[in-house]
Amino acid sequence: MFENVDPKTMLKVKKVGYPLFWLSLLPILPLSALAGRESGTQDYWAWFIYFTIFGIIPILDYIIGKDSANPDEALEVPSLSEEKLYRWFTLLMVPIWFGVLFWGGYIFMVNDYSWFGMLGWMLSIGTVGGIIAINLGHELIHKDPKIENWAGGLFLASVTYAGFKVEHVRGHHVMVSTPEDASSSRYNQGLYAFLLHAFPHNFINAWRLEADYLKRKGKKVISKDNELIWWYAISFALAGVFYALWGWMGVLFFFGQSFFAALALEIINYIEHYGLHRRVLENGKYERVTPAHSWNSNYLLTNIALFQLQRHSDHHAYAKRRYQVLRHYEESPQLPGGYASMYVLALFPPLWKKVMNPRVEAYYQGEMDQLFRTGKRVNNIAATAE
Repeated sequence: MFENVDPKTMLKVKKVGYPLFWLSLLPILPLSALAGRESGTQDYWAWFIYFTIFGIIPILDYIIGKDSANPDEALEVPSLSEEKLYRWFTLLMVPIWFGVLFWGGYIFMVNDYSWFGMLGWMLSIGTVGGIIAINLGHELIHKDPKIENWAGGLFLASVTYAGFKVEHVRGHHVMVSTPEDASSSRYNQGLYAFLLHAFPHNFINAWRLEADYLKRKGKKVISKDNELIWWYAISFALAGVFYALWGWMGVLFFFGQSFFAALALEIINYIEHYGLHRRVLENGKYERVTPAHSWNSNYLLTNIALFQLQRHSDHHAYAKRRYQVLRHYEESPQLPGGYASMYVLALFPPLWKKVMNPRVEAYYQGEMDQLFRTGKRVNNIAATAE
């Protein structure tokens, strides 16, 4: 629908598209909270936002089509990077998200949900948290200004996933698309095997990386200098506030939405690098990271919804780039749908492999021996987990 729109016009559309998307999506939350209370169907409405994101948005993605805007590297990227509106909008989302989080806890307590409704509401709020708290947290932890970097940490603390702040920047971005990176899924590895490995490994690796960093600085690991201690302390302080407001059920909600937010992140991690690998050079080191080591998706609606996270190839090539100037690489491996569509597909490993394995094989035609060699260790894990 929008693929033939003039790129300069599309850049203007996207400028208002980021806030407009969230002004459209967030009102669905009170709708899904209030609907069904009189008829006793509130348990089903608790799932509505989740099915909106992973049912309606994938359909709209294909109807709306792809994003025609690719800012010119020399003429547009420098000035667009300096526009403060984009920066302040991400910071404005911090209080908006905390409002959603605490309001979600209130609804969890007053809506007389059964276990089915409670699960749906935690999943719905957690999914919104995955998109706002973790996705925008990801955007901000890559930035140098302290207000942005700390806002990213606060976002992640609100979903009890502060380890991502350390592991993603110092671990994933260094070892991406290698067997050493638990956030890079291997060829033929199913989602659930990936999750069983990624969750514990990324948590432990974050603490290891922070400990190594502090030791190099001559500082104690267990001290005020360990940023993970501070961020996780904020998470448990928030859990304490939820306990003070609503008792143990409030704590259940807080950690429940945290789990589902982290789950959304790790499923997206699975999608972003599936089967892609960095070749081993003659000196035994991995080749440098290029746009070839991430799957790209250029669907307009999910590009706007996710602050262009889908232009992941450019993000890994230039990690500090702001979301508004991320570029699409047509030569990068391309996903057949937006992240919302691919999320649903990933939940069904046989279907995922049927769709994605031929794409991986076509991309690495002529060097499948290295593909299998780099994937062997994790594929063994996959064989035992599925």
